[in-house]
Amino acid sequence: MTDFDSWRARSPFYDDSHEALAQSVRRFVAREIAPHIDQWEAEGELPRELHRKAAEAGILGLRYPEAYGGHSEGFDIFHGMTQTEELAAVGAGGLSASLMTHGIGLPPVLALGSEELKQRVAPPVLAGEKIIALGITEPSGGSDVANLKTRAERQGDHYVVNGSKMFITSGMRADWLTCAVRTGGAGAGGISLLLIEMDAPGVTRTRLDKMGWRCSDTAAIYFEDVRVPFENLIGPENGGFIGIMRNFNSERLGMAMGCCAYARVCLKEAAEWAQSRETFGKPLVKHQSIRIKLADMARRIAATQAWVDQCAWAVENGRDQPADFAMLKVQATQMLEIVAREAAQILGGASYITGSKVERIYREVRVNAIGGGSEEIMLDLAGRQLFGGK
Repeated sequence: MTDFDSWRARSPFYDDSHEALAQSVRRFVAREIAPHIDQWEAEGELPRELHRKAAEAGILGLRYPEAYGGHSEGFDIFHGMTQTEELAAVGAGGLSASLMTHGIGLPPVLALGSEELKQRVAPPVLAGEKIIALGITEPSGGSDVANLKTRAERQGDHYVVNGSKMFITSGMRADWLTCAVRTGGAGAGGISLLLIEMDAPGVTRTRLDKMGWRCSDTAAIYFEDVRVPFENLIGPENGGFIGIMRNFNSERLGMAMGCCAYARVCLKEAAEWAQSRETFGKPLVKHQSIRIKLADMARRIAATQAWVDQCAWAVENGRDQPADFAMLKVQATQMLEIVAREAAQILGGASYITGSKVERIYREVRVNAIGGGSEEIMLDLAGRQLFGGK
């Protein structure tokens, strides 16, 4: 079988607790998300109430510390991947990108922030009362993080921030932005992380329209003499680059799992269509060429999922290395591109109609291949780590 339920049942990494979580999240998706996803895609954002409902269902707090309102006892990395799978069932990548945006915005606060900052920020975020986003990418460049230009000058007990950020997920609705700024000299050693309150004077934002992830609000954010209290510094001054880098591995693993999940949605849609659609007097699936396509899609998904699981196990056991996540992300995004294309070929014209899951996922191929580190940057990173060279 090609569904994730069957995969978990045959895997050494998953047990009954993962199945129970899958059923719980599946019920939430069926009740609170599936009936509304088309409307949210058209509106270009998720309702804030969804964050509160997801918090009550234990979705937002999964694997976050109990001390800040999370649920970590008895949950491992494979529970998080199981949840990713279930949230993908509606075939809209913007749902997870925006609903779970704290997954990239909150970890630096918890890893590097003061206890006061953690207590101030984490509980309302995990309760769905506040939204936190991550601000790294700038108009002048995305992957070249070490050369970002947004500047924060220390003035007494505040920093004064000037600059801009681009392509910020949940940027229009965010209450807080975990923001990379330059507080020192050139290069990685001059970067700090600040928590910026988005209602502060001098902050403006512009909504960006997109090819995909349409229910996820995305923004360009501008800072003009924005005053940020010194207490909002996350970690040491000029020590923010390591906080950014440690975030990337988990983000890339999460994106790879997401690619597997959305590829399975494409395979399911294509298989069901092939079984019900008739051409030349017989169901599509009776044509050898269609069976070959479906089997090849399943092969690519299974191979990638096995690598995802292996990398997740390595994280759990302290045996991970950055090159693995860089290469895995490329494997997963290229796999999704092929699977989405083949699903569209099988559905034919039906895949070109707005609102179908395959149509949405096909439009979201590029954001996976570019976001979190482009395929080219990822392979160069892996090459440098594995084989040396500058």
